[in-house]
Amino acid sequence: MTTDHVEPVGLNEEYEREPGPSDSLRTFGAVVQALREHAGLSRAEFGELVRFSKHTVESVELGRRMPDGSFVERAEEALGNTGALRRSACFLTRGEAGLAAWFRQWARLERMAVSLCTYECRLVPGLLQSEGYARAVFEGTVPVAPDDQLESFMERRMERQRMLFERPTIPFSFIVEEHVFRRRFGSAGRMRELFDHVLELSAPRNVTLQIVPLQAGLHACLDGPMRLLETPKGQRLAYSEGQQNGRLISDPKEVSLLQQRYDTLRSQALNAQDSRGLLERLLGEL
Repeated sequence: MTTDHVEPVGLNEEYEREPGPSDSLRTFGAVVQALREHAGLSRAEFGELVRFSKHTVESVELGRRMPDGSFVERAEEALGNTGALRRSACFLTRGEAGLAAWFRQWARLERMAVSLCTYECRLVPGLLQSEGYARAVFEGTVPVAPDDQLESFMERRMERQRMLFERPTIPFSFIVEEHVFRRRFGSAGRMRELFDHVLELSAPRNVTLQIVPLQAGLHACLDGPMRLLETPKGQRLAYSEGQQNGRLISDPKEVSLLQQRYDTLRSQALNAQDSRGLLERLLGEL
Protein backbone atom coordinates (compact mmCIF):
# COMPACT_ATOMS: atom_id res chain seq x y z
CA MET A 1 0.00 0.00 0.00
CA THR A 2 1.04 3.65 -0.34
CA THR A 3 2.00 5.78 2.63
CA ASP A 4 -0.02 8.98 2.69
CA HIS A 5 1.41 9.72 6.13
CA VAL A 6 5.15 9.50 6.53
CA GLU A 7 6.45 6.32 8.09
CA PRO A 8 9.78 5.50 6.43
CA VAL A 9 10.89 2.02 7.33
CA GLY A 10 13.99 1.77 9.48
CA LEU A 11 14.36 5.48 10.23
CA ASN A 12 14.95 6.82 13.71
CA GLU A 13 12.00 8.49 15.44
CA GLU A 14 13.79 11.79 14.92
CA TYR A 15 12.40 11.71 11.40
CA GLU A 16 8.88 10.96 12.55
CA ARG A 17 8.30 14.25 14.33
CA GLU A 18 7.89 17.85 13.27
CA PRO A 19 10.88 19.82 14.58
CA GLY A 20 10.15 22.70 16.89
CA PRO A 21 11.71 26.15 16.61
CA SER A 22 15.26 26.40 17.90
CA ASP A 23 15.09 27.99 21.36
CA SER A 24 18.88 28.07 21.52
CA LEU A 25 19.10 30.28 18.42
CA ARG A 26 16.47 32.65 19.79
CA THR A 27 18.20 32.82 23.18
CA PHE A 28 21.62 33.46 21.62
CA GLY A 29 20.12 36.16 19.42
CA ALA A 30 18.47 37.83 22.39
CA VAL A 31 21.82 37.92 24.22
CA VAL A 32 23.54 39.47 21.19
CA GLN A 33 20.81 42.09 20.92
CA ALA A 34 20.96 42.92 24.64
CA LEU A 35 24.74 43.30 24.58
CA ARG A 36 24.60 45.38 21.39
CA GLU A 37 21.99 47.73 22.80
CA HIS A 38 23.90 47.99 26.09
CA ALA A 39 26.92 49.10 24.04
CA GLY A 40 24.77 51.76 22.38
CA LEU A 41 25.20 50.34 18.87
CA SER A 42 22.62 50.24 16.12
CA ARG A 43 22.39 47.09 13.99
CA ALA A 44 24.10 48.92 11.13
CA GLU A 45 26.95 50.12 13.37
CA PHE A 46 27.38 46.66 14.91
CA GLY A 47 27.28 45.12 11.42
CA GLU A 48 30.26 47.26 10.40
CA LEU A 49 32.22 46.07 13.43
CA VAL A 50 31.57 42.37 12.78
CA ARG A 51 31.75 42.80 8.97
CA PHE A 52 28.24 41.45 8.34
CA SER A 53 25.22 43.29 6.95
CA LYS A 54 22.62 44.75 9.30
CA HIS A 55 20.17 42.24 7.80
CA THR A 56 22.39 39.36 8.91
CA VAL A 57 22.69 40.92 12.36
CA GLU A 58 18.90 41.18 12.54
CA SER A 59 18.47 37.56 11.44
CA VAL A 60 20.87 36.35 14.13
CA GLU A 61 19.21 38.45 16.82
CA LEU A 62 15.76 37.14 15.88
CA GLY A 63 16.97 33.52 15.96
CA ARG A 64 16.46 32.94 12.24
CA ARG A 65 20.07 32.38 11.31
CA MET A 66 22.83 30.16 12.63
CA PRO A 67 25.85 32.44 13.26
CA ASP A 68 29.13 31.17 11.87
CA GLY A 69 32.37 31.17 13.83
CA SER A 70 33.61 34.49 12.47
CA PHE A 71 30.40 36.24 13.53
CA VAL A 72 30.70 34.86 17.08
CA GLU A 73 34.37 35.85 17.42
CA ARG A 74 33.92 39.37 16.03
CA ALA A 75 30.76 39.91 18.08
CA GLU A 76 32.58 38.77 21.21
CA GLU A 77 35.39 41.23 20.58
CA ALA A 78 33.00 44.09 19.74
CA LEU A 79 30.85 43.53 22.83
CA GLY A 80 33.41 43.35 25.62
CA ASN A 81 35.03 39.90 25.42
CA THR A 82 32.91 38.56 28.27
CA GLY A 83 33.06 35.02 26.92
CA ALA A 84 29.26 34.72 26.99
CA LEU A 85 28.85 34.47 23.24
CA ARG A 86 31.68 31.98 22.71
CA ARG A 87 30.37 29.70 25.44
CA SER A 88 26.70 29.87 24.44
CA ALA A 89 27.54 29.32 20.76
CA CYS A 90 28.65 25.79 21.64
CA PHE A 91 25.05 24.89 22.50
CA LEU A 92 23.36 26.25 19.37
CA THR A 93 21.12 23.90 17.42
CA ARG A 94 19.73 24.60 14.00
CA GLY A 95 15.99 25.09 13.59
CA GLU A 96 13.88 24.50 10.49
CA ALA A 97 12.68 28.04 9.82
CA GLY A 98 11.75 28.79 6.23
CA LEU A 99 10.47 25.33 5.33
CA ALA A 100 6.88 24.27 4.79
CA ALA A 101 5.81 21.81 7.48
CA TRP A 102 5.28 18.97 5.02
CA PHE A 103 8.75 19.46 3.49
CA ARG A 104 10.78 19.49 6.70
CA GLN A 105 11.17 15.73 6.95
CA TRP A 106 12.37 15.46 3.36
CA ALA A 107 14.82 18.33 3.89
CA ARG A 108 16.38 16.44 6.82
CA LEU A 109 16.61 13.28 4.73
CA GLU A 110 18.32 15.23 1.92
CA ARG A 111 21.21 16.04 4.23
CA MET A 112 21.96 12.36 4.86
CA ALA A 113 21.16 10.98 1.39
CA VAL A 114 23.81 9.20 -0.68
CA SER A 115 22.05 10.14 -3.94
CA LEU A 116 19.33 12.62 -4.87
CA CYS A 117 17.19 12.84 -8.02
CA THR A 118 14.76 15.66 -8.86
CA TYR A 119 12.24 16.08 -11.68
CA GLU A 120 10.53 19.47 -12.04
CA CYS A 121 7.91 20.71 -14.48
CA ARG A 122 6.69 23.81 -12.60
CA LEU A 123 9.71 25.88 -11.61
CA VAL A 124 13.48 25.74 -11.30
CA PRO A 125 14.36 23.26 -8.50
CA GLY A 126 15.09 24.99 -5.20
CA LEU A 127 18.65 23.64 -5.11
CA LEU A 128 19.40 25.44 -8.43
CA GLN A 129 17.51 28.72 -7.95
CA SER A 130 19.34 32.03 -8.12
CA GLU A 131 18.71 34.47 -5.30
CA GLY A 132 16.62 36.70 -7.56
CA TYR A 133 14.53 33.77 -8.80
CA ALA A 134 13.95 32.44 -5.28
CA ARG A 135 12.92 35.86 -4.03
CA ALA A 136 10.46 36.25 -6.93
CA VAL A 137 8.93 32.86 -6.06
CA PHE A 138 8.53 33.72 -2.39
CA GLU A 139 7.24 37.22 -3.12
CA GLY A 140 4.54 35.71 -5.31
CA THR A 141 3.10 33.46 -2.61
CA VAL A 142 -0.51 33.83 -1.48
CA PRO A 143 -1.08 34.90 1.23
CA VAL A 144 1.77 37.43 1.06
CA ALA A 145 4.63 36.54 3.42
CA PRO A 146 5.75 39.22 5.93
CA ASP A 147 9.19 40.68 5.23
CA ASP A 148 10.86 38.89 8.14
CA GLN A 149 9.39 35.56 7.08
CA LEU A 150 10.45 36.14 3.49
CA GLU A 151 14.03 36.69 4.62
CA SER A 152 13.84 33.46 6.61
CA PHE A 153 12.65 31.63 3.50
CA MET A 154 15.52 33.13 1.48
CA GLU A 155 18.17 32.19 4.01
CA ARG A 156 16.95 28.61 4.21
CA ARG A 157 16.77 28.26 0.42
CA MET A 158 20.31 29.53 -0.09
CA GLU A 159 21.57 27.41 2.80
CA ARG A 160 20.14 24.24 1.23
CA GLN A 161 22.11 24.92 -1.94
CA ARG A 162 25.37 24.55 -0.04
CA MET A 163 24.83 20.78 -0.17
CA LEU A 164 25.93 20.81 -3.81
CA PHE A 165 29.39 22.07 -2.78
CA GLU A 166 29.68 20.54 0.68
CA ARG A 167 28.95 16.99 -0.56
CA PRO A 168 31.12 16.69 -3.72
CA THR A 169 30.98 12.88 -3.82
CA ILE A 170 27.18 12.65 -3.65
CA PRO A 171 25.46 12.42 -7.07
CA PHE A 172 22.74 15.03 -7.66
CA SER A 173 20.56 14.51 -10.72
CA PHE A 174 18.08 17.10 -12.04
CA ILE A 175 15.63 16.74 -14.92
CA VAL A 176 13.77 19.95 -15.75
CA GLU A 177 11.29 20.82 -18.49
CA GLU A 178 12.53 23.37 -21.03
CA HIS A 179 9.49 25.60 -20.58
CA VAL A 180 10.53 26.14 -16.95
CA PHE A 181 13.64 28.01 -18.12
CA ARG A 182 11.71 29.93 -20.79
CA ARG A 183 9.23 31.39 -18.29
CA ARG A 184 10.16 35.02 -17.62
CA PHE A 185 10.11 36.22 -14.02
CA GLY A 186 11.78 39.60 -14.23
CA SER A 187 14.21 41.69 -16.26
CA ALA A 188 16.70 40.29 -18.76
CA GLY A 189 19.39 40.87 -16.13
CA ARG A 190 17.63 38.67 -13.60
CA MET A 191 17.13 35.98 -16.23
CA ARG A 192 20.86 36.10 -17.04
CA GLU A 193 21.62 35.78 -13.35
CA LEU A 194 19.44 32.66 -13.20
CA PHE A 195 21.05 31.00 -16.22
CA ASP A 196 24.58 31.82 -15.02
CA HIS A 197 23.72 30.46 -11.57
CA VAL A 198 22.28 27.20 -12.91
CA LEU A 199 25.26 26.73 -15.23
CA GLU A 200 27.65 27.28 -12.33
CA LEU A 201 25.85 24.93 -9.92
CA SER A 202 25.50 22.17 -12.52
CA ALA A 203 29.18 22.31 -13.57
CA PRO A 204 30.68 20.01 -10.88
CA ARG A 205 31.07 16.35 -11.83
CA ASN A 206 28.65 15.16 -9.14
CA VAL A 207 25.80 17.37 -10.46
CA THR A 208 23.90 16.39 -13.62
CA LEU A 209 21.27 18.62 -15.23
CA GLN A 210 19.15 17.31 -18.08
CA ILE A 211 16.50 19.36 -19.85
CA VAL A 212 13.40 17.85 -21.43
CA PRO A 213 13.06 19.75 -24.73
CA LEU A 214 9.72 21.12 -25.86
CA GLN A 215 9.72 18.80 -28.87
CA ALA A 216 10.05 15.70 -26.67
CA GLY A 217 6.27 15.44 -26.48
CA LEU A 218 4.44 13.36 -23.89
CA HIS A 219 6.52 11.28 -21.50
CA ALA A 220 6.49 9.02 -18.44
CA CYS A 221 6.49 11.71 -15.71
CA LEU A 222 3.43 13.73 -16.65
CA ASP A 223 1.80 13.04 -13.27
CA GLY A 224 3.90 15.82 -11.76
CA PRO A 225 7.21 16.68 -10.08
CA MET A 226 8.99 14.22 -7.83
CA ARG A 227 12.15 13.66 -5.85
CA LEU A 228 13.96 10.41 -5.12
CA LEU A 229 16.78 9.64 -2.72
CA GLU A 230 18.75 6.76 -1.21
CA THR A 231 19.69 6.69 2.47
CA PRO A 232 23.09 5.47 3.75
CA LYS A 233 21.39 2.16 4.67
CA GLY A 234 20.23 1.63 1.09
CA GLN A 235 16.58 2.56 1.61
CA ARG A 236 14.98 4.37 -1.32
CA LEU A 237 12.39 7.05 -0.64
CA ALA A 238 10.37 9.43 -2.79
CA TYR A 239 8.60 12.73 -2.31
CA SER A 240 5.78 14.38 -4.24
CA GLU A 241 4.24 17.79 -3.66
CA GLY A 242 1.12 19.69 -4.66
CA GLN A 243 -0.93 22.68 -3.54
CA GLN A 244 -0.50 23.10 0.22
CA ASN A 245 0.61 19.51 0.77
CA GLY A 246 3.44 17.07 0.34
CA ARG A 247 3.86 13.33 0.71
CA LEU A 248 6.92 11.28 1.56
CA ILE A 249 6.65 7.79 0.04
CA SER A 250 8.40 4.77 1.54
CA ASP A 251 6.41 1.88 0.03
CA PRO A 252 9.05 -0.03 -2.01
CA LYS A 253 6.69 -0.82 -4.90
CA GLU A 254 5.59 2.79 -5.32
CA VAL A 255 9.14 4.11 -5.02
CA SER A 256 10.29 1.53 -7.58
CA LEU A 257 7.60 2.67 -10.01
CA LEU A 258 8.63 6.32 -9.64
CA GLN A 259 12.28 5.36 -10.12
CA GLN A 260 11.38 3.54 -13.35
CA ARG A 261 9.57 6.63 -14.60
CA TYR A 262 12.53 8.82 -13.73
CA ASP A 263 14.99 6.50 -15.45
CA THR A 264 12.77 6.41 -18.56
CA LEU A 265 12.65 10.21 -18.67
CA ARG A 266 16.44 10.32 -18.41
CA SER A 267 16.63 8.59 -21.77
CA GLN A 268 14.10 11.02 -23.28
CA ALA A 269 15.74 14.20 -22.01
CA LEU A 270 18.76 15.93 -23.53
CA ASN A 271 22.10 14.72 -22.20
CA ALA A 272 24.04 16.95 -19.82
CA GLN A 273 26.22 18.53 -22.51
CA ASP A 274 23.30 19.34 -24.81
CA SER A 275 21.31 20.65 -21.85
CA ARG A 276 24.08 23.10 -21.01
CA GLY A 277 24.17 24.08 -24.65
CA LEU A 278 20.45 24.83 -24.59
CA LEU A 279 20.82 26.98 -21.47
CA GLU A 280 23.69 28.87 -23.08
CA ARG A 281 21.56 29.52 -26.19
CA LEU A 282 18.70 30.80 -24.03
CA LEU A 283 21.19 33.03 -22.25
CA GLY A 284 22.43 34.36 -25.58
CA GLU A 285 18.87 35.19 -26.68
CA LEU A 286 18.34 37.63 -23.80
